[in-house]
Amino acid sequence: MGLKIGQKAPDFTLPSTSGKLFSLSKDLSGKPCVIYFYPKDFTGGCTAQACEFRDQFEDFRDLDLPVIGISRDDIPTHQRFKKTHNLPFELLSDSSGKVCASYDALVPLIRIPKRITYLLDQNHQIKDVFQDMLDAKAHIKRMLENY
Repeated sequence: MGLKIGQKAPDFTLPSTSGKLFSLSKDLSGKPCVIYFYPKDFTGGCTAQACEFRDQFEDFRDLDLPVIGISRDDIPTHQRFKKTHNLPFELLSDSSGKVCASYDALVPLIRIPKRITYLLDQNHQIKDVFQDMLDAKAHIKRMLENY
């Protein structure tokens, strides 16, 4: 079921659709955030989830709560996905799967990311975690309710 509430989220640095390396501890120092892991760009559930985050993005922005999406897709694929769906948040590429694994967000053997979302507080401790492979939209509702 992922990492536990109250646990410190693992720090990481990954390539971003911004063209820069994104580091949790540096880029979001002292800020709460939502990090969601998802299986693959341009698939039905993942597209629905990304578009729901997009459609609710104003709510997250009003809360000053950045949203970051992570999968194992490469940056060119992420950039096409982001552009196609007008996503206003960064997508990060974890091609090795190491960050996914550190967040217990990797399906064993087939090594694709699980659909799991973390809400981190300003100290990057886990405030909430939600995992559901089928109901992609529930992730967004849960994060907004529990912030």
